[in-house]
Amino acid sequence: MKPRIALSVLFVLLAATAFAADTAATQTDAQKSFATLKTLAGEWEGLVTVPEAPAMSGGKMHLSLRVTSRGHVLVHEFQEAGTPLDATKYDHPVTMLYLDDDQLTLIHYCDAGNRPRMTGKMSPDGKTVEFELKDISGSTDMHMHHSVFTIIDANHHTEDWTFMMKDKPIHAHFDLTRKN
Repeated sequence: MKPRIALSVLFVLLAATAFAADTAATQTDAQKSFATLKTLAGEWEGLVTVPEAPAMSGGKMHLSLRVTSRGHVLVHEFQEAGTPLDATKYDHPVTMLYLDDDQLTLIHYCDAGNRPRMTGKMSPDGKTVEFELKDISGSTDMHMHHSVFTIIDANHHTEDWTFMMKDKPIHAHFDLTRKN
């Protein structure tokens, strides 16, 4: 009787292992990209560099990334480090990243009062996810237009965001280190 139970347990374990391997192998590029971005969940801090506006460079930023909605959404919240969460006085943009069918989607709830929607793709090396503008709800005069997330390692990543002021791009580079 005991050998039968042991054999049954062995078959269940083998089936579970095969299922897990099959699931990982059949993930779409969008699912792999989203899974990679979710590894960034946590608190981050770092400096911002804005070549087109040197006076804005050198500021220390705080980033909170958290997975919510049973793993279906990654919430991205930026603010200047050390400022209170008071959206009436300080910038506090919120970005939501999620899978929309087989498309990695980013919606940026901008302090400019609009909501650009971007779609993302991972680089072949699996370290960079780049988002391109798809459409915008609200005014298009000033809007976030492009973003790139680059994972250096588990405790260091960079983000590059391009903000359009009419036809003039403003680039912001964030060099971020994990705080927890």
